[in-house]
Amino acid sequence: MNVKKGAISSNEPNSLDLVIPERTGLALTASMILHVILLTAIGLILSQSPRGTGDEPNRPVGIALVHRLPDRDKYVEATAEKQTVAETTKSESTAASSPAAPPADLSPPLDLAGILQTMEATPAAVSGTGLAGETKLDGDAFGSDRGTGKAVDAADTTAVVFGVSGSGSRFVYVFDRSDSMNGFGGKPLRSAKSELIRSLRTMSERQRFQIIFYNDKPTPFKVGGMPLQMVAGEEGYIDLAENYVRSIAAFGGTEHQSALKMALRMAPDVIFFLTDASIPRLSAQQLREIKNRSDSIGTTIHCIEFGANVVGSPDSFLRDLAAQNRGVYKYVNVRQLGEPKPKPIPETKEAS
Repeated sequence: MNVKKGAISSNEPNSLDLVIPERTGLALTASMILHVILLTAIGLILSQSPRGTGDEPNRPVGIALVHRLPDRDKYVEATAEKQTVAETTKSESTAASSPAAPPADLSPPLDLAGILQTMEATPAAVSGTGLAGETKLDGDAFGSDRGTGKAVDAADTTAVVFGVSGSGSRFVYVFDRSDSMNGFGGKPLRSAKSELIRSLRTMSERQRFQIIFYNDKPTPFKVGGMPLQMVAGEEGYIDLAENYVRSIAAFGGTEHQSALKMALRMAPDVIFFLTDASIPRLSAQQLREIKNRSDSIGTTIHCIEFGANVVGSPDSFLRDLAAQNRGVYKYVNVRQLGEPKPKPIPETKEAS
């Protein structure tokens, strides 16, 4: 084959020519979609308004506490609640006698000391039956007040229970009525009631008294239509008190402290405390609480213990209770108690 020198065959590719690959339809479509997505994303970013650095004012955020009351929900701001608690704590630490005011929708606690002082200043008429009943006053707290104190214008006299005498003008009889007083055919309860009535009959009009029978809760003597208070030793009140004493029945368990606390709230000169229950004992802490209260008002606590043994136990808490409160301890063997004499029926004269 003859080839001319320096000639390039048209069939051979030139090394200087660029070879451009042909684009397929699929590649062009993918490229267009990608560009559309990028442009859309850029447009969305540019259209967003700035947040947190604009001219809109900051909005305050608070936390509220919800108090579930019986009739509504009460919302209180948390900061205000914390401030109120802090102020209450500070006021209680600096002035323990000035407690924080209760909510407006709660009933205030009964101020027995104030009631006693008011009722003593205003004598009330005799009314009601004087029979034993339940009372809403539980007497299970001492409170910060010191009671009404002793009557300065009343002459001191003497009251006696099973040979134990106490002098003063204000007397409270705290007698056990638990089921154990039904022992020995009911002789302990009958004897206690008879001795109490005998002591009441020695009262004068210048003396005041109150009676609290208790088992697992105290039941004081209340004259119908009048709040719980010390009662004048007048004949009408004595008759009502006798009806109350005679209506008492023994049942239930024994809880000493609440009855003693109720009696101390009345600030008496003397408490006659009678029980046959050496168990449950008053703890050392409970004895200290009672002593602190009786010391603050000058109350003497005499203790009479019923028992079936010849002599009382040397470690009876009643010995400590009497000794710590300027009182006398007396042990009574119920086996030696005589049956109380019935109250004589007054004779009636026949009309002539």
